[in-house]
Amino acid sequence: MTRRIPLRKRLLVRLLFGSALIAVCSVAATAWLAVTTTTSALKEEQGQDLAADNRILARLSGYAATHPDWAGVRHTVHELAARTGRRIALTTADRTLVADSAPRGTPLPPRPAATVDPLRTDTYTESGAQLSGIDPRVVGPYRLPAAERTKLDALAAVRERCYERYGRRAAVTRTASGRPVVTAGDGTDPAGYDASVCEDGRLNTPTPTEQRALDRLSDLARPCLRQAAPELGGRPFPTFDPGGKDPFGTRYLLAEYAAQGKGAAARTAQRCVLAARRTQLEPYAAPAAELFLGIGDQNPARFDMSPANKAKVVGVAGLVLAVTVAVTAVVAVRLVRPLRALTLAAQQPPELHVRVPVTTRDETGILAEAFNGLTERRERLEAQRRAMVSDIAHELRSPLTNIRGWLEVVRDGVVDPDPGLLDSLHEEALVLQRIIDDLQDLAAADAGTLRLHREPLRAGDLLDQVAAAHRVAAGAAGVGLRAGTGTDTDGTAWLDADPVRMRQALGNLVSNALRHTPVGGTVTLAARRDGDDVVLTVTDTGHGIPPEDLPRVFDRFWRAEKSRSRRTGGSGLGLPIVRHLVTAHGGTAEAASEHGAGAVFTLRLPGAPPPGDAA
Repeated sequence: MTRRIPLRKRLLVRLLFGSALIAVCSVAATAWLAVTTTTSALKEEQGQDLAADNRILARLSGYAATHPDWAGVRHTVHELAARTGRRIALTTADRTLVADSAPRGTPLPPRPAATVDPLRTDTYTESGAQLSGIDPRVVGPYRLPAAERTKLDALAAVRERCYERYGRRAAVTRTASGRPVVTAGDGTDPAGYDASVCEDGRLNTPTPTEQRALDRLSDLARPCLRQAAPELGGRPFPTFDPGGKDPFGTRYLLAEYAAQGKGAAARTAQRCVLAARRTQLEPYAAPAAELFLGIGDQNPARFDMSPANKAKVVGVAGLVLAVTVAVTAVVAVRLVRPLRALTLAAQQPPELHVRVPVTTRDETGILAEAFNGLTERRERLEAQRRAMVSDIAHELRSPLTNIRGWLEVVRDGVVDPDPGLLDSLHEEALVLQRIIDDLQDLAAADAGTLRLHREPLRAGDLLDQVAAAHRVAAGAAGVGLRAGTGTDTDGTAWLDADPVRMRQALGNLVSNALRHTPVGGTVTLAARRDGDDVVLTVTDTGHGIPPEDLPRVFDRFWRAEKSRSRRTGGSGLGLPIVRHLVTAHGGTAEAASEHGAGAVFTLRLPGAPPPGDAA
């Protein structure tokens, strides 16, 4: 009977569990890697989009700061759209289209991304930021003509050479208005470190163009200053710092008034000056416009992972591979170890009958138990084979020794070959013939070449024939032989069997029963129908079989009483032949006995329907 394996111990479950563990680890690692790389990519893409949007806004703000209107902005819009892959559209405050990179009729995005107004938003001073104030690129009336620019360039060159004489490395930069500014290479003030002698003030003095613009700014700011801050007296602000963040002096003015304890008035003045500047610069800058950004009609750039993301992918793949190899190695070692033990045991010489330890309760453990069981059966069969060879040699040696001895005596003239001697030699020859015939039948049964000539056979007739054949031997032994007690009386017990082989099998059982039944005992043959089977029984009233000997009654050359000879106890091949003959008919042979109360041999054979005539 196959032992039931616990579900958690089955190899299939363990393999599925290992595969599921590897799959879960792989899915988890893949999910984590996808989330992290996607998040990084999205953040990077968002940052790139934001930087691109800021560049677009800065470029368009620069265009608005240097042009009085949007008449020629269409070329700039299409250029930026082709470079960034975005849709760019400009409209007025009332959504009148100014320029659009998308085909005509394409609806605008629901909301504008930003407002392009260089008079109120500074995208130039700090890259990537939108500061409140006027874009420095809106210079308007402060733009220097070529003559003034040449004069200032000469003064800047003189100052630069002066700084170099004092060991200060200077550089000349240029503002949006065209004015040169001398700065240090590290961003510090080059006038320090004993180089103040180079500051003659000529370079920072407003040119006539700048002075006219400053005077105009003063005129525009004066009404606001008089009305909002009368305590300041409406004074103009002659300060000018072309190299600072505010070249128009408003920050200096605010600091001066704050130092005088007039902070609120200074902030009011700041607002007045800022409003005046917007009024002054408004004719030179394009009007405010709404900027719409959307997805362009170009294919987006193919995603290319960064080196960090590639390193993550390689690292996670390596980790998953390592876990997979480790788990597979552990499972493989646990599976292969008992198989190697089985292989090693199978390679040992057969006569050692090596067994393997059973260390698991799974399929491998059951295989080890089956291997050990096979080894035990092989050892038992080997012992039976050796015993059978010994028994065959013993059984053949005795009659051959007798025949040889008598023939040698007759040859030497010691004894005359009288009829009694010849009868004795003939009897020994018959014993040899019977043993050889039994061995031949067993060999044919073992080889599967035992031929059967089946025909319909009524069980009652079979028992009568066997009883008639052994009635003389039963009378000589003083044992009663009866057939028919318990026999199927209605004649429905039919067999599809070889009558000769069945008479041989029942004859062996009857002969065995007669030998083991004392004088005055009884041997009974019976047949009955049991469902689809027919049961034949041979019952005797002899001494019975001891319980320890009962499992061996069908072994070859086995005798229950070792003292019996081949003449009184038989050759020990009758019962094995019975079992083989019954097995060839598809049935079974069993023995039951109580010691001292006789034995019952039962043959169970498949039944057959009666033939047409009998029915």
